Amino acid sequence: MAGTTPKVTKLTREEAVSFIEAQGVVLESGKGPVPNLADIVAGEAIKGSYWGHPKGNEIFLLTRAIRSSKEILVCRLVEGKVTYVHRRIWGAIVRLQASFDKERLGAIREIHRSSGRHEVEVTPFPDWVPASVKKDAEQLTNSKAGSQLREWFEDTLRDSRAGAS
Repeated sequence: MAGTTPKVTKLTREEAVSFIEAQGVVLESGKGPVPNLADIVAGEAIKGSYWGHPKGNEIFLLTRAIRSSKEILVCRLVEGKVTYVHRRIWGAIVRLQASFDKERLGAIREIHRSSGRHEVEVTPFPDWVPASVKKDAEQLTNSKAGSQLREWFEDTLRDSRAGAS
């Protein structure tokens, strides 16, 4: 799915959250092994920064709306890029936490200071994980958790094993 970009006229916040829920893991705008929201909104693969695209402002506004959703973890899970992870797979992430770089699982939040300066605040993993998600993770097998993360997770494991040899 990472290579296909469906044509969309205008994506609402609810539609974007539903898309992220269906995918489980989506990049905000970076290129990688999972779809990215900016390309979905643009209806095409964007070359360079989305700010240069005619739908750049629409993309920006939608990314801010997504970042404020309680259903979405914003972190740097995929290749260190801004990543959206839907709540339906948080349990799988917690269950398989040993397979991930803990720093990439930190919840990020952009803070806009009155001076105009932007700062990124990180809530470390597992401090952001709700108790209910921890409980759900205990009920998952590693196999079931891995299947919730699909091909992306298997590719990540394969790459990390190759790097360790």
